[in-house]
Amino acid sequence: MKRKIAIVAGGDSSEYAVSLRSAAGIHSFLDPEKYDFTIVCLRGSDWQAVLDWQLADGEMKIGQTTPIDKNDFSYTSNGVKTKFDFAYITIHGTPGENGLLQGYFEMLRIPYSCCGVLAAATTFNKFACNHYLQAFGYRISPSILLRKGAERPSAEEIVKELGLPCFIKSNVGGSSFGCTKVKTLDAVEPAIARAFEEGNEVICEAFMKGTEITCGVYKTRKNAVAFPITEVVTSNEFFDYDAKYKGQVDEITPARIPDDVRDKVQAFTLRLYDILGCRGIIRTDYILTRDENNNTQINLLEVNTTPGMTATSFIPQQVRAAGLDIREVLTDIIENEF
Repeated sequence: MKRKIAIVAGGDSSEYAVSLRSAAGIHSFLDPEKYDFTIVCLRGSDWQAVLDWQLADGEMKIGQTTPIDKNDFSYTSNGVKTKFDFAYITIHGTPGENGLLQGYFEMLRIPYSCCGVLAAATTFNKFACNHYLQAFGYRISPSILLRKGAERPSAEEIVKELGLPCFIKSNVGGSSFGCTKVKTLDAVEPAIARAFEEGNEVICEAFMKGTEITCGVYKTRKNAVAFPITEVVTSNEFFDYDAKYKGQVDEITPARIPDDVRDKVQAFTLRLYDILGCRGIIRTDYILTRDENNNTQINLLEVNTTPGMTATSFIPQQVRAAGLDIREVLTDIIENEF
């Protein structure tokens, strides 16, 4: 009998539509010979099994739905009740990336695709995650954490500490929502206000000039796989929403970096995976800089435990560049949980 898979999407952040696009991607990647799969869309307390949907101009248009019974994560259609054997979480943001949904599935004893509660909560908080990993030798950019309603440094103090330009962004957001590259002192406060629209914590981070790259990995009981690295090149001020989703970027896989640097980045990412206790596919972003002796330095930007999964997202690109089949990769991840 085929396993019944829930592709869990939506969520409560600005990345709602991005998550639906990832769900459509995963729906196209899963093996219909092995699994029956249904997209489940979450928005606040409204949880719906999506019975009918279509893609129009790259966006998912949801048709007929039926409510999810949160007591056992099931749904009933035409008098038939369906209970899921596995949840593939592809929510970018809360509650699917920060441990909340993972805790729910743990309580119901439903296996799922990504990191557990602690690893998800840790990686979702960029400031906490990066500073934790710094203790293990990972290089990070100098940064300041601001909390809504708490005492915080002035714009002048932030600039004195971090310099200009600097980045101001949400501590828990993604897809560059609420992120600003700040070049002048008078732009600091508006950038902070914009970032606070995405959550209650904001990071002010020193700018690092270099080559941005991203590396996907996953591990199972049988495999430890580091995908080819992608180099990110954009003429925009930074890798913002338009660069990510409107084609204003060149994504070069494999990256144009020396083999020894590639090997170090892949090893760093696999080690990080174990340090954090990750599961499923993760993607880690770095920036390569040069020191005063022109040696390459590998700087951690952030860890993403529910990376985008559209046909053009980084992970599917990297899987193709590795000569692997994305369907087999997802099957490997799902079957590892049984």
